[in-house]
Amino acid sequence: MKLRDIAHARTGDKGDTTNIAVIAYRPEDWPLLQQALTAACVAEHLCTAPGHVSRYELPGLHALNFVIRQALAGGVTRSLALDAHGKCRGATLLDVTL
Repeated sequence: MKLRDIAHARTGDKGDTTNIAVIAYRPEDWPLLQQALTAACVAEHLCTAPGHVSRYELPGLHALNFVIRQALAGGVTRSLALDAHGKCRGATLLDVTL
């Protein structure tokens, strides 16, 4: 099963930081998100340095928020890499196999 089967993502970029929120469609899928989607898993899937990914739990929303520092090669307006921005990374993260 892919992450996109049980959750959706909302993203944002600010400076050199990307923010990806992964929100379960159904409350009963929240424990699986908590267990399977670690900061290390996200870093590996997005090919990011593990120390740059922080995970925050939002149990009331059945969501996880990942903050990825130094993700945008200096910032959205400075980076020449179009695919490194939050929307693309969020879509890519939803392809994780659980």
